Amino acid sequence: MKKVLSTVLIVYMVLSLSGCSLDENDKTTEQTTVYNAVDFSETFDTETFEEETVQPTTFAPTNAKIVTNRKVKVKYKSSKLKLKDIPKYKVVKAPYVRVNGNKPTFAKKEIKRKSYQKFSKLDSLGRCGVAIASIGRDIMPKSKRTSISSVYPSGWHTYRYASVAGRYLYNRCHLIGHQLTGQNANAKNLITGTRYLNVDGMLPFEDEVAECVKFSNKHVMYRVTPLYKGKNLVASGVQMEAYSVEDKGKSCSFNVYCYNVQPGIKINYKTGTSKGSGIISGGKTSNGKKYKKKYSNKKVKKCGKYVISKNTRKFHYASCTYVKRIKNSNRQYFNGSRKTLINQGYSSCKSCNP
Repeated sequence: MKKVLSTVLIVYMVLSLSGCSLDENDKTTEQTTVYNAVDFSETFDTETFEEETVQPTTFAPTNAKIVTNRKVKVKYKSSKLKLKDIPKYKVVKAPYVRVNGNKPTFAKKEIKRKSYQKFSKLDSLGRCGVAIASIGRDIMPKSKRTSISSVYPSGWHTYRYASVAGRYLYNRCHLIGHQLTGQNANAKNLITGTRYLNVDGMLPFEDEVAECVKFSNKHVMYRVTPLYKGKNLVASGVQMEAYSVEDKGKSCSFNVYCYNVQPGIKINYKTGTSKGSGIISGGKTSNGKKYKKKYSNKKVKKCGKYVISKNTRKFHYASCTYVKRIKNSNRQYFNGSRKTLINQGYSSCKSCNP
């Protein structure tokens, strides 16, 4: 009996020792695993995540080439931005370029939570200056824009080109857009600007400000500064700045320079005259002088195969009875082909069927 008990006791001790050995092995394995995990995380290159950090979204025309590496350093006041600091359009090849790291430069005294708008007096050449506003819902327009055709900004001409969307080279560009503060025919707020400046350059930023004010009910500081070279009547471009007041620029903030150019057309900024292929008609300057221009690079004659109505954009035979009804200011003669006129967006008269 004693032998049996001794045998059982020995077996029990052996099994106990084996169990302890297995427990120790398990613990060692766990420690090794934990150690390896920590060691891996310590040697992992975390800088790769920093490089992949998502950048803040910037509002820009979808078809524009955004130039982010051209930051123009400016002094605190917007008026200190110089044209010599701005890269040439032929280098940038985009409607606008960011300046001062895209940070606006409003003075503390200018930033207000109460809506207001101010416009500079026209200078001795009749040119617009800086326009600034604190835009809130209370000063946004409640009615549609009225006609602004009575205003002739400095350097104004009425040019029409086949290569320009909408045909007209120049627009009466609001410094502070109508959708923001309801400005209409305010001569202190309208400059001679190309369609490219108005639509591709300025409009996307105006829309961004308008959306911020409408949907967040915040005030947005907004300033537009036209920049002229010497005594030129037409601005080389405009600087646009915005800053949402209540959240200190989190909802809306930018500082850009928009180019007053039209691709494919050469502009004389001193007078506002222009040259380019596919010109349809010349125009009238702000001082009333008329300029005769070319149509499709062919000399305009007092007689021709077709007579064009610039107003209705229809063309007629010279013998058509409707020609007499066309005002001299809207009448244009053309000796080219019918196909050329059709390609330029004109339609034939239903009466004489040219």
